[in-house]
Amino acid sequence: MIAQLTGRVEALSDGACVLDVGGVGYLVQASARTLSALPQAPATTKLLIETHVREDAIILYGFADTAERDWFRLLTTVQGVGGKVALAILSALSPRDLISAIAAGDKASLTRAPGVGPRLAVRLLTELRDKTGTMPSSPGVSYTPVAAPATPADDAISALVNLGYRRPEAQQAVARVLERLGDSASLDALIRDSLKELAQRAAG
Repeated sequence: MIAQLTGRVEALSDGACVLDVGGVGYLVQASARTLSALPQAPATTKLLIETHVREDAIILYGFADTAERDWFRLLTTVQGVGGKVALAILSALSPRDLISAIAAGDKASLTRAPGVGPRLAVRLLTELRDKTGTMPSSPGVSYTPVAAPATPADDAISALVNLGYRRPEAQQAVARVLERLGDSASLDALIRDSLKELAQRAAG
C-alpha cells in the first residue's frame, strides 16, 4: 500500500491533484483544505496517502497532515461514509471544528458537507461522540501551506469567534446571512446581520 508520496505538483483540479513521482503521475483525491494548501505547480510537496482498493479501481486519498488523515480513517468507519463523503466533510470542517460540532451535537454543521443528510449527520454524531477525545485537533503540516485569501465571510466568522461564539454557530449564522444578502455583502453587513441572527436564536 502507498502511505506517502513526495513529488512535483503537476496539476490541481476540483477535488484532486496529480503528483509526478519519478516520472509517474499519481491522481490523488483530497479535501479542499489540503488542495488549497498545496504549492502551485511545478513545486514539490509531500502528501500522506490512504490507499483504497476496489474491484474496479485503486483510489489514492491525500492529506496535508496526520490530523486530517486520522479523521478520514475514523469517518470512513461510519456506515454510509465512503471516501468521497469523508473528504466532503473534511472540506467543510477542520478537525478542530469537527470535534466542536460532535461534542455540541451540532447536526447543522455536518449537513453543510455535500452528501451528508440529516439522517447521516445523526449517525455521525451518535457513533463518533465517544471517540473524539482521542482524535487530533491541530494539524501537523508537513510543508508550509499557501494560505487561501481570506474572504469577508472568513473574516466575519473570525470576528464572531473572537466575540466568544463557537465557530460552528458562527459559521451557520454567516452562511444564513450570505444566503440572504449574497456573496457581494460587505464585512460590516455580514457581522451586523450575523449578530442579529445569533441574538434571535439565543432569544428563541
